Amino acid sequence: MNRSRLKRLLAGLTAVIVMLAAAGCGTGGKPPLPPESDGSLQKILDAKQLILGLDASFPPMGFTDETGEIVGFDIDVAQEVCNRLGVELVKWPINWDTKEYALNNGTIDCIWNGMSVTPGRAAEMCLSEPYMRNELIFVVSGRSDAKGVRDLAGKRVGMQSGSTAQEALEASDLYKDVTVVTLDENITLLQCLKEGTLDAVLLDSVVAYYFISTSKESFFVLPDSLGEEDLAIGFRKDDRELRNRVQEIISGMKADGTLGEISKKWFGSDITIVR
Repeated sequence: MNRSRLKRLLAGLTAVIVMLAAAGCGTGGKPPLPPESDGSLQKILDAKQLILGLDASFPPMGFTDETGEIVGFDIDVAQEVCNRLGVELVKWPINWDTKEYALNNGTIDCIWNGMSVTPGRAAEMCLSEPYMRNELIFVVSGRSDAKGVRDLAGKRVGMQSGSTAQEALEASDLYKDVTVVTLDENITLLQCLKEGTLDAVLLDSVVAYYFISTSKESFFVLPDSLGEEDLAIGFRKDDRELRNRVQEIISGMKADGTLGEISKKWFGSDITIVR
């Protein structure tokens, strides 16, 4: 073997040794993760829990019942997902107005509470595929003389702070003609509507129809809406592996009928749009 060829061989061996050493240091001696893995799913499996962030006053998606337990459609679906993952579901109430902060600082692992899909949320989070469709509608008391949205001019209209309902109203022509009242919880808004301190509430149709169907008092939905939207689950932007596994399980639940049964429990029929 000539000298130049020997030098090239030694240089190649040295490079391989350096690469192996670097790989070992970078992963604590463990094999490096495959390119498609971001570690988000394994983190949940290692912790043996999934922390779900929600506004616990959003019936029927997720809310606190009379016994103090957090229940709802989303909770039932998430519980089944966790059962199939083999982890515990941890329900973590958050301030809806600062939900992105709670997600990104690691307080919660996902936002799962009838969250509407918006361009801003799609840019900030890794969203699941939509699982339900929703409308933004106005609810008024049976005592109200309002027959349509135009009749709300000069009235006090409430909505949840930081919600897509607030964004939609602010973008509408109606905004300048009404007195806007924002509160943290939909349940509080609906209680104010009952008491007459609000003339109308703008909120999600999934909440509105559940409220009307379970209330002993008379309420009506005005015929005009401020748009249709999809509901999805929000994960951290880089947590694609966790998002994909949860999506895979939910699709399986749709196929085997479990998702439809949960929907029938809360809505009377399967209104999910999961593929």
